[in-house]
Amino acid sequence: MRHASLVVSLLATFGANALAQTCPGGPAATAYPASKKVDQQDNYHGTTIADPYRWLEDANSAETKEWVDAQNRLTQSYLGQIPAREAIKQRLTKLWNYERYSVPYKEGGRYFYSRNDGLQNQSVLYTMDKLSDAPRLLLDPNTLAADGTVALSGTAVSPDGKLLAYGTAASGSDWNEWKVRDIATGKDLGDHLKWVKFSSTSWTRDGKGFFYSRYDEPKEATKLADVNYFQKLYFHKVGTPQSADILVYDRPDQKEWGFSGQVSDDGRYLIISASQGTARKNRVFYKDLGKPDSTVVALIDVLESGYSFIDNDGPVFYFATDNQAPRQRIVAIDTRKPLPANWKVVVPEGPQTLVGANMVNNQFVASYLADARSMVKVYDRNGRMVREVALPGIGAVSGFGGKRGDSETFYSFTGFTNPTTIYRLDLKSGASTVLRQPKVDFEPSQYETRQQFFTSRDGTKVPMFIVSKKGLTLDGSNPTYLYGYGGFNISMTPGFSPANLAWMEMGGVYVMANLRGGGEYGQAWHEAGTKLQKQNVFDDFIGAAEWLIANKVTSPAKLAIGGGSNGGLLVGAAMTQRPDLFGAAIPQVGVLDMLRFHKFTIGWAWASDYGSSDNPEQFKALVKYSPLHNLKAGGCYPATMITTADHDDRVVPAHSFKFAAAAQAAQAGPAPILIRIDVKAGHGAGKPTAKQIEEVADRWGFLSRALQMDAPAKVAAQ
Repeated sequence: MRHASLVVSLLATFGANALAQTCPGGPAATAYPASKKVDQQDNYHGTTIADPYRWLEDANSAETKEWVDAQNRLTQSYLGQIPAREAIKQRLTKLWNYERYSVPYKEGGRYFYSRNDGLQNQSVLYTMDKLSDAPRLLLDPNTLAADGTVALSGTAVSPDGKLLAYGTAASGSDWNEWKVRDIATGKDLGDHLKWVKFSSTSWTRDGKGFFYSRYDEPKEATKLADVNYFQKLYFHKVGTPQSADILVYDRPDQKEWGFSGQVSDDGRYLIISASQGTARKNRVFYKDLGKPDSTVVALIDVLESGYSFIDNDGPVFYFATDNQAPRQRIVAIDTRKPLPANWKVVVPEGPQTLVGANMVNNQFVASYLADARSMVKVYDRNGRMVREVALPGIGAVSGFGGKRGDSETFYSFTGFTNPTTIYRLDLKSGASTVLRQPKVDFEPSQYETRQQFFTSRDGTKVPMFIVSKKGLTLDGSNPTYLYGYGGFNISMTPGFSPANLAWMEMGGVYVMANLRGGGEYGQAWHEAGTKLQKQNVFDDFIGAAEWLIANKVTSPAKLAIGGGSNGGLLVGAAMTQRPDLFGAAIPQVGVLDMLRFHKFTIGWAWASDYGSSDNPEQFKALVKYSPLHNLKAGGCYPATMITTADHDDRVVPAHSFKFAAAAQAAQAGPAPILIRIDVKAGHGAGKPTAKQIEEVADRWGFLSRALQMDAPAKVAAQ
């Protein structure tokens, strides 16, 4: 049966007769730049959708550039009139000015780590022979661009500790360039690899070269928007041009497959992970590097589970996997007898979610999440538990790398009020000692973190963390920032942030919700927030807001919501579905046009979580919550500041451009709808410290006005 065609306006998705809402406070007072409308209509399975701001998808056009300039002038004029902003920026600068360290790792008898002295735009890479030695500067990205907009995107040290392969990203783009540096001299060799994206590197045991993944060279003018297909795995031999690189594996018949290559620590095997989209599912292939003419062998050639290679005993490979274990387990697969019936369970699935494992000191060091809090367990090679690693409190850990012959490993621990501290773990004794502990200009004893479970719309219990100064008065008057993500199997865990600390010093409450769609409780929790069930994520977020209001932590006029990327979608959906519930909204680099996201860069890969408008049933679900398509003419929306960046080639800025134009046209109330468009910046990775401080100062400044906070006095008193 054919569907009748229905013209659906961007500003009234479900028909032209949407009723205008009455807004308290009168009509909008902000004069927005003109956003022309064009007669663009698309047919989706019998339903016609209007897209009047399609022209804003062309970021290179003169019209779009004029529009961007006009919007930025309006936003900066508005922000410049907020009395609190300068005081907030000064306080942020002071809070940000503390030493930050990465987790050290050891390769070829050397230690490597990065350090930021506080306000450096980019962290600096150092090396040393012993932990007690004075560190030697190896690579300072701050010298690569005067404004700090070139960042390290990855590093890999050769097994002999002589060479460093390193990637750089300019202006926040996902496109990387890789070079090779002599560690002894600190000088770069002639190697220069381009068009690398979504790739790590892995050296051969002899240090003569490394494996990496790349795409074909794109068109220069449209490289930040063109769709990314047909990734290929190459081997680069040091000292040769990229044109001589050897193609190791590709699949011309599978344009969506992406590849990563990992050399086993014994140097014998190349393990190839083949993924398709962003789902944490992958196929596994391997190549015997001990045989020059060996072919690539399929070990697991079905895409139904995720497999993360840990280590091997000759032909026996160890993987962490969610195969028949939604919260993951560790299995051993003998490549000589690869059928699943022959797999051996080494560490069975437990009540907590396994999020990572390494083999160090001939033991499995396994990291878990228990209600979004980290815990770490050590097992012997037969899967018997040796001990649980004692952690300082409620927080999150990372690290625990190393080789099976090492007796030490390193990790970081962080919490909402615990600056990231680096520890050395002696795996023989089980004792952890502090290696680096930063000092920040605040008193953690004045703050408290509590975990609260609330009930979502369908009865699901969902946790959230509530962080504030001690002695919080529950009278509904507290300015509150509710943050969430809810997607792609990504877990939201406690972490220290000078930005959030400044917010709490301003009298704010910080809340982070652990929504479905994330990975906190394993694959089932993730899948409950995907595709046709994506509305669960928004219901969870709205449920968190309702709990905070019902329990008088805050009130609608004092409640702001924020999130980035998929979290930007979350904010856009929440503010269009329940605009009455929030005083302010900040969707950051958000996926806001759910009907066209798959037509740009790597957007097609997100269909594993979202589905696609190309599918009739999935289209019906997408159009019901797509933020761009659920703005209603005459709507009363909260004060909103949309943020994006000109070099964002992950979530192209057209999402934010179109949403801003449509929201400004739809708004009937007095609250402003602004868009902040950063320049020489991307999706967020590698953003210089100075730009981070500016962005946060604008965010908190905007909220200080929207939520009518007494911010200047509170910040100045610090």
